[in-house]
Amino acid sequence: MTHEDEHPIQGPPDAERLPTEDLVLDLHDIEEEPEDAEATKKEPLLPFWVEFPLLIVIALLVAIGIKTFLFQAFYIPSSSMEDTLDINDRVLVNKVTYAINDISRGDIVVFDDPRGGFEQPDESAFQAAVRNLFESIGVVTPRSEFIKRVIGLPGDVVEGKDGAVWVNGLRLVEPYLKDPDRPIREFGPVTVPEGRLFVMGDNRAASQDSRFFGPIPIEDVVGKAFVIIWPPSRWSGI
Repeated sequence: MTHEDEHPIQGPPDAERLPTEDLVLDLHDIEEEPEDAEATKKEPLLPFWVEFPLLIVIALLVAIGIKTFLFQAFYIPSSSMEDTLDINDRVLVNKVTYAINDISRGDIVVFDDPRGGFEQPDESAFQAAVRNLFESIGVVTPRSEFIKRVIGLPGDVVEGKDGAVWVNGLRLVEPYLKDPDRPIREFGPVTVPEGRLFVMGDNRAASQDSRFFGPIPIEDVVGKAFVIIWPPSRWSGI
């Protein structure tokens, strides 16, 4: 017997064997690629011929809601506020600002027509919706609203004398007037009642304002004009 026979070569210790089940792939964990990718796409919830009119109705309701509660585009139909606002300008009116802040002298405000005999005619719900839409984008001017500048607050004494406007005994400095060197006709003195405002147009020679129809109720103020939005060449704050 050889030396090697006396000392047989021993192999390495048995390696730990992995359970056979750990070597088996779970076919349930493998995602199969769809044979047809188009088949996996979801069908639209609504057909186009239903969805498109629905979007128009939603846009209409949003526009009316914005016009009713937040902002309103207002079309300038006359020269009474020149040169601050020109004919055919469109301004944006903030309808919530006076729920937070007080009205100040110099503010340009939109308010309901204070003249008697100018009540709105009856209209159907559809006619009212169309009118509100056109008014909200400034295509047509609201039929019952004016735009003027606040001159006198409740308790103020407003008077036209010496060719100018005086408030509480002080002559107003009004650089915004269309023709600041042109004297105005005398009026007043007028004491502005509580809950009312004295308003005037910047083009004093072509403005129907509180000199003619008296101080307006504050509750009739729609909002504050704050920016010219059309035409683009006149974009600016007011």
